[in-house]
Amino acid sequence: MNAFVRAAAPLVALALGGCVATSPNWEARFGEAARVTTAQQIISPEASQNSDPVAGVDGKAASEAMRGYAKSFSEPEPQPSLMTIGVGGGK
Repeated sequence: MNAFVRAAAPLVALALGGCVATSPNWEARFGEAARVTTAQQIISPEASQNSDPVAGVDGKAASEAMRGYAKSFSEPEPQPSLMTIGVGGGK
């Protein structure tokens, strides 16, 4: 019986060690680096409170620019012929 207790005691200690709550210590600062990086990428946090209109591009020009940008993904540019090897007829 005494040998059984000596052999079982370390196994019981290891099994109970798995029940210790360690995650609050590990997760205390989880995600902090991502939050700091995101905050550092904001140029002006008060920008949403600015009521002045944006000067520069009118609505029609901006709309056409966005339409052309979106169209560039659906219609690829024509590829040059492989036989020319960059000689003649550039853009």
